Amino acid sequence: MSMQTMALAFLAATTVGGLAWVFIYPYISGEKKAESRRANVARAEPTANRVADRNLRSRREQVEGSLKELEARSLKSKKVPLYMKISQAGLSWSEQKFWIISGVLGLGGFGVAFIIGGGLLGALGIGFAAGLGLPRWLLGFLKKRREKAFLKALPDAVDVIVRGIKAGLPLFESIKVVAQDAPEPLRSEFMAIIETQAIGMPLGDACARLYERMPLPEANFFGIVVAIQQKSGGNLSEALGNLSKVLRDRKKMAEKIQAMSMEAKASAAIIGSLPPIVMLLVFITTPDYIALLWTHPTGQLMIAACIVWMSIGVFVMKQMINFDF
Repeated sequence: MSMQTMALAFLAATTVGGLAWVFIYPYISGEKKAESRRANVARAEPTANRVADRNLRSRREQVEGSLKELEARSLKSKKVPLYMKISQAGLSWSEQKFWIISGVLGLGGFGVAFIIGGGLLGALGIGFAAGLGLPRWLLGFLKKRREKAFLKALPDAVDVIVRGIKAGLPLFESIKVVAQDAPEPLRSEFMAIIETQAIGMPLGDACARLYERMPLPEANFFGIVVAIQQKSGGNLSEALGNLSKVLRDRKKMAEKIQAMSMEAKASAAIIGSLPPIVMLLVFITTPDYIALLWTHPTGQLMIAACIVWMSIGVFVMKQMINFDF
């Protein structure tokens, strides 16, 4: 047999073997079945992904709906009625009692100013300030003092709730523990949550209403976390633990801002107190010289204009040294 014939036979055998390997071997070895199974699994995977995406989208929509509801509620509560202001200050007065006290202070201020010779215009101004300005300033002062005490105790209360949840207690029982052991005003606010939930309101809505009685971002954060968890589920202990960290960081930031702005506040206090101090010193040394300011009509007008301009200056300085964060 010639070499050429042997080469042709080898090439023919190789060709036949290659064709058999490509077209026949996959059916014999089961590779086609394996590929079919892999294709079926691969086709089923997008369905699972679609289900997961649908669940994630549904949860996101629930969270967005809860945030929109809370935002709408906070917008409605911007116009705070008088009874709510009294409650936020921690007082148990009625609106009628507040207006009676305001009227008494106004009449007292008018009478004192008129008796010491302040003139009718000056007495009216002092009476107006004593009747409307002083009670509302008192409400604002008591409200801020109460909010500071609330912020001081809130991070520890949230930590107590987190430890209770990790120990297996329900959220409602953990809030009860805080209401029993926390200092005022945190005790009364959490007791109000328990009483509101006891009459049938959902716990998430009861916690969200905390912002109405205590208009602070931190209280709003707590209400949002609980309300979203009640509607959408999730790891509540982890969410409240993160909230506790945020509250402590905000407290540190507030203290840092206060330390950095103390110089500006001291300058504003000195500038604002200089005119009344100079006026008092001049009255002590030469009362007849300065008495024209409240006995003569032109002097009374000058005092009113000075009070207005000083108030504007104090307001501008206050806005310059206050920071929102």
